[in-house]
Amino acid sequence: MQEDLILLIGEKIKAKRTQKNITLEELANRAGVTKGLISQIENNRTVPSLPVLFNLIHSLGEDLKSFFEDMHEHFTNGHVLIIRKGEEKPFEKEPVKGFSYKRVLTKSIAAQAVDIAILELKKGAARKQMIQTDAFECKHVLKGSIEYYIEKEKFELHAGDTLFFDGRAKHRLRNIGNTEAAILVIYLF
Repeated sequence: MQEDLILLIGEKIKAKRTQKNITLEELANRAGVTKGLISQIENNRTVPSLPVLFNLIHSLGEDLKSFFEDMHEHFTNGHVLIIRKGEEKPFEKEPVKGFSYKRVLTKSIAAQAVDIAILELKKGAARKQMIQTDAFECKHVLKGSIEYYIEKEKFELHAGDTLFFDGRAKHRLRNIGNTEAAILVIYLF
């Protein structure tokens, strides 16, 4: 959870700064820090101290409550998380021409092993019984449309959507599209 919060803070500072058309230099002058430090915070390369974080938030014209308000939802959304196509967050990892990173999901969990597979579902394929696993499950729909039942909730996902959930919750899926579906499946044990 700590890593998640750190990523969210850097992204939020950058989003607020660019939304308000404030340059790195302006924000640095207002907050009494260097441009380099703000850049490192925004790109998740360093964690600001509390006084620096509070100065940055104040220098952006935000109050603490509104700054952290929507972050609370990120950590209290229950056992299912869906990231729709287009909700990925672009970020700069390395300055290589032609490389474009988009963060689909960052979630801290106590995982000791990982299993990655591609699941292909023929048109109409479905699991009839609800199952459970001892893993956190991340499913990224590569093509087609699927429907997931998790406990008593139903989720419809299409190419580009990502689903993350605790596999201990009873679940099943089916292909609801007119073609074959393909899913990148990541199990975190």
